[in-house]
Amino acid sequence: MNNSFLRRNLVSTFLALFVVVLSASAQDKKPMNIIETATAAGTFKTLATALTEAGLVETLNGAGPFTVFAPTDAAFAKIPKEKLDALIKDKEALKKVLLYHVVSGKVMAKDVVGMNGKTAKTVQGSEAAIKVDGAVVMVDAAKVEKTDIECSNGVIHVIDSVMMPAEKK
Repeated sequence: MNNSFLRRNLVSTFLALFVVVLSASAQDKKPMNIIETATAAGTFKTLATALTEAGLVETLNGAGPFTVFAPTDAAFAKIPKEKLDALIKDKEALKKVLLYHVVSGKVMAKDVVGMNGKTAKTVQGSEAAIKVDGAVVMVDAAKVEKTDIECSNGVIHVIDSVMMPAEKK
């Protein structure tokens, strides 16, 4: 038997095996949902705690699609500790605040940019104001820091502040 023939067969067998392993590995990695993505990021620990306390984890694990304007741990740190602690203890108020950060449907950054001067109806029921000034996008008083983190059940846009819905009279 010819050595080059043996080498070619060995190389082609190795390449075929490599392709099979790569494709099996890619199939094992299913896209993460909103909760899994936020948890994996490591910068949304306070949000994860708040969602758990409000009983909203199962909702955001659902099919969606949802758009979440997700405040980071640094955003939550802007709230005085005693006010944040009180909010987390008041399940109904906490739920209203968290649902104010969620919009039904998958709204990508290019769609938000086209909403300058308009509002977005939140799952909480109130309207959040959208303002676009060049590359700066604001949702109420929160600046969008990172956009289009795609998840299996929607999209996350990272914001720098916790948004508070206006009190209904």
